[in-house]
Amino acid sequence: MKALWLLPLALLAGCSDAKPNKTRLVIQRFFGACEAEYGRTTDIAKAEGECGIMTAMINRFEAENPDIHVVENVVFWPGYDQLTAQLAANDAPDLVTMHGSVIADYQARDLLEPLDADLTAIGAPPASLTTAARTAVTVEGHVWGLPIDTWAPLWHINMNLFRKAGLVRNGKPILPRSPEELYAHAQQFRERTGKPYLVQGAANEYAGFTRNFYTFVMQQNGTLFRDGHATFATPEGRNALQLFKTIYDRDFTTKNQDYSAAVAGFLNGDGGVFLVGTWMVGTFDAKSRESTGALANGGYTVMPYPKLFQREATFADGHNWVMPRDSRRTPEERAAALRFLKFFAGHAKHWARTGHLPAFQSIIDSPQWRALPHRGNLAILATTAQPLPKQVRRQFPLETIVGTEAASAISGAKPIDRTLSDMERRANEVLDNL
Repeated sequence: MKALWLLPLALLAGCSDAKPNKTRLVIQRFFGACEAEYGRTTDIAKAEGECGIMTAMINRFEAENPDIHVVENVVFWPGYDQLTAQLAANDAPDLVTMHGSVIADYQARDLLEPLDADLTAIGAPPASLTTAARTAVTVEGHVWGLPIDTWAPLWHINMNLFRKAGLVRNGKPILPRSPEELYAHAQQFRERTGKPYLVQGAANEYAGFTRNFYTFVMQQNGTLFRDGHATFATPEGRNALQLFKTIYDRDFTTKNQDYSAAVAGFLNGDGGVFLVGTWMVGTFDAKSRESTGALANGGYTVMPYPKLFQREATFADGHNWVMPRDSRRTPEERAAALRFLKFFAGHAKHWARTGHLPAFQSIIDSPQWRALPHRGNLAILATTAQPLPKQVRRQFPLETIVGTEAASAISGAKPIDRTLSDMERRANEVLDNL
């Protein structure tokens, strides 16, 4: 997610040959390196966090499939520069973790294998996926990967401060249902706690600005892209930026914190609501079970973004397994890759403990998943989480453009209308040169 991970040289595919009488399977992933803690763990239930659970799952797969030698490449997040170089050198891994927002870029260049029939054959048909997960891997009527999860930005709430602010009813946080109500809640929160309502990582951190902008345009039924072009300079776009400019101008948010400082600030009680993704649910929930600290004694809950406009919607993305094309991949290697995908789908309930939304509807519907902390609050994301249209390519570069421009408008460095015009122009310069 946010961290930049070290790349263990010993795990590079180029440094490891297949063992005798074993099929070599190269799995390339992000989520960090934690060999010191989980390098020998095969009990998935005892692993914690993205890195721990992923490492234990791969270890368990290799232990249960002794005829397969797994070469595990752990790449710097998000790993696409390395993948592009590998594909150019005709040295493709067999399976790669890829964001749904990036799939169209590789699919358009014929660099991925479609997996529709394969997913059905391994017992994970597209129909078994959530709407959000299925949308993430579907391009031009074909499925291009096995979804791992769906992630979305959330409202992580300090319930201890919400109680002090008088914003709790029947044990649940009172959330705003309009921009005006948000301002009123934020004013009441500051008056009663002396702290800002929102905690945001806003310094040198532009992804959050983009996710907020997309989410609140979507909630207004606005159109962000049409016919392959950005359409940001709209009344809906203006409303989305004005919302956060008002929050900034009235000191309802922390300022000048980078991502790490914002995480630490929320843990220290710097504000009421931290706008950050699903990947932090486990960390914050663990802190709420301690006896000291800002979130102690059950002082934490988490909710989807509230509906401030016409409809429930939250911008979302997700992680997926994709299979890069490789003319040199043997039938045995491809079969080994599909065996891993089947294994992962069969153990997907463990990945659900990371805080991300499960990719399979059956897991979301299960009492076991809903019994996990806060999952009942988040289940609605299976239908309200909304990625950008799959035909929108270069979503990572666009994220930087939208975020930097939004930051300028919110801070007052540039007028909102000029910001939207510049944001749209710069995005379309990228999209016009695909």
